[in-house]
Amino acid sequence: MAEENEFNGFNEEPNDNYKVSAKKTVAEYRNLDAEDESLAKWKESLGLGSDLLPLEFPGDKRRVVIKKIQLIVNTEREPITFDLNNEQTIKELASKRYKIKEKSIYKLRISFKVQHEIITGLRYVQYIKKAGIAVDKIDDHLGSYAPNTTKKPLYEVELPESEAPSGFLARGSYSAVSKFIDDDKTNHLTLNWGVEIVKK
Repeated sequence: MAEENEFNGFNEEPNDNYKVSAKKTVAEYRNLDAEDESLAKWKESLGLGSDLLPLEFPGDKRRVVIKKIQLIVNTEREPITFDLNNEQTIKELASKRYKIKEKSIYKLRISFKVQHEIITGLRYVQYIKKAGIAVDKIDDHLGSYAPNTTKKPLYEVELPESEAPSGFLARGSYSAVSKFIDDDKTNHLTLNWGVEIVKK
């Protein structure tokens, strides 16, 4: 599996000049104009109420917790699911190749949780290589999210559909490095995985 440093030729910076404002904690947002009833309702709608979910585990400092990624392929009945709840599963992904038939239509569904503070400008960045050569980069904006609540225990985002390449030269093994990066340029997870494009 390709390692992260093999993709140093790609630029991870977004293609805009957006400047990030100073961050506030959930507690600071809660206390902001606490006596203003309309503002309190607005903050509640953002997920800044009193029903925040507990941390994944005591002392967990992660702000974005990627729970699972599903590879949804139109030629398969069930999605291919990457369960990301433990480090062992994440390590094993690096040595696996999931078969996709050429010309298949596929997309990713990402399930995640936010904790501690509001996350702004979360992006999914993916670098793809074949036979050691960089062939593609995906950079999709996922959005901004407040910490999860009992009413909204998990976020799910689906990326745009893509078509698997076809032909003799396109078949074979592809390696990917996926990252989840926010406006602060914090990388919340790096995931090494891969697919194999096979004949239809």
